[in-house]
Amino acid sequence: MPENHLAVKYLFGYYAYDMCQINLPANLQNFRIHMVGIKGTGMTALTELLVSRGASITGSDVPDEFYTDKILAELGITPMTPFSRNNLPKNTQMVIHSSAYERNINPELIAAEAQKLPILEYTEALGHFSRNSKSVGIAGVHGKTTTTGMVGTILKSLNFPCSVLAGSAISGFNNRCTMVNGSRYFIAETCEYRRHFLHFHPFKIVLTSIESDHQDYYPTYESIISAFMQYIDSLPQFGELIYCADDPGACEAVRMVFSSRPDLIYTPYGEKAFGDYRISMKGVHKERQVFSLAGFSGQFKLSVPGRHNILNAVASIALAVSLLNAEGHELTIQNVAQIRSSLEGFSGSRRRGEILGEAQGVLFIDDYAHHPTAIRTTLAGLKEFYPNRHIIVDFMSHTSSRTAALLKEFASSFSCADELILHKIYPSARDDYSGSVTGETLYEETKKKHRKVKYFEEVFDAQKYLISSLKKGDLFVTMGAGDNWQLGRTIFETKSRCNATVME
Repeated sequence: MPENHLAVKYLFGYYAYDMCQINLPANLQNFRIHMVGIKGTGMTALTELLVSRGASITGSDVPDEFYTDKILAELGITPMTPFSRNNLPKNTQMVIHSSAYERNINPELIAAEAQKLPILEYTEALGHFSRNSKSVGIAGVHGKTTTTGMVGTILKSLNFPCSVLAGSAISGFNNRCTMVNGSRYFIAETCEYRRHFLHFHPFKIVLTSIESDHQDYYPTYESIISAFMQYIDSLPQFGELIYCADDPGACEAVRMVFSSRPDLIYTPYGEKAFGDYRISMKGVHKERQVFSLAGFSGQFKLSVPGRHNILNAVASIALAVSLLNAEGHELTIQNVAQIRSSLEGFSGSRRRGEILGEAQGVLFIDDYAHHPTAIRTTLAGLKEFYPNRHIIVDFMSHTSSRTAALLKEFASSFSCADELILHKIYPSARDDYSGSVTGETLYEETKKKHRKVKYFEEVFDAQKYLISSLKKGDLFVTMGAGDNWQLGRTIFETKSRCNATVME
């Protein structure tokens, strides 16, 4: 269908969405839920939220140990392993499962179906959970996790009555994905993949960005922007959309939705925004990004690099102020001081610009950026923040369909790296790709744009080279949604041990 038919497709519901009819009770006190795949990051976070509302939780997963095991142990939950129909407690009232497990394959889900128990997938359960609070969805192709972490950090400092769910562990949440400080409001990172966010019930949405991604599900730009427009349209009358005025996709969605939803409150932020949240960038001083806002006196500082993180921070400020207003509170000088302090103290999240540490003069960072735009902005931010460091990037592309669709964009996105290492493409079970693009294809294309790039098929094939070549003053960044993060941690630990031995 031609691109100019996008609005028609949107208005007439071309993309129908089948919403689940099962209900998660508002009162969860002693409600018995069994979680299949409970060790997953999202599933553990949801478990924490359900327990905070009084639910009685059991769960199961694979025997492997994950960082979430410790969190579950603190909740008094010991996951049952391996999967077995005998794991399903007799008094179970509902089953929630990770999307990694299918109902016609997993023995516990088969048993639940046979007993006619209500079954919800994670995203469905999260949607039902959102019905029971005044909920805010953080959405966008980029920046969701960091924005959610930042707003949670701000609201925690303001002692605002809310629970927050991010897609990765946040340092300010005691290295968990959740922050629980009441149930009146609920702020959650909401994902566009397979229209999962349409299960969510927001009264406000933060929209950071829209561009082509998840090509296995959204083959065209118009298909992904249509999904975001549906999500915006799910806002109730006089709901609020806080959107990035610097992002072309977000602005296009606002223009197209406005004709049918003039009732919504549209709050822009960014350098191109009008109003209180227009940003003036002041540069980097003493490893702090400095910026000011049109509606606030003084300056704000961030200790995490990248101009994209300033945008995320301002989205967080806009939402925090909006929520204070929703509670009937006027913004005070003390509130603004708390916002400034909490933002400057924000130190990131797991796999989002995560600083592993420094060993033998080499700074190690791990980042989840797996889209050309995110790669480009992240590396530009690191270059500006660490101008005197030599930047070596180890990148592993995720899914063949995304790599093929954005091949030239990927090849051109590493200009701020002094050296680049590439690997085979990290596969995904959801990726139905039959083309010929491989990791070596990306390498050959990137060589046309970058003067110093190497290829190692397997991630750990690069270990020996990196241990011998990394030197004092370097910044080594593992980047992507693959498993190459293990390489960075291994080399960091190796160099740390060697450093300790020398010290002794």
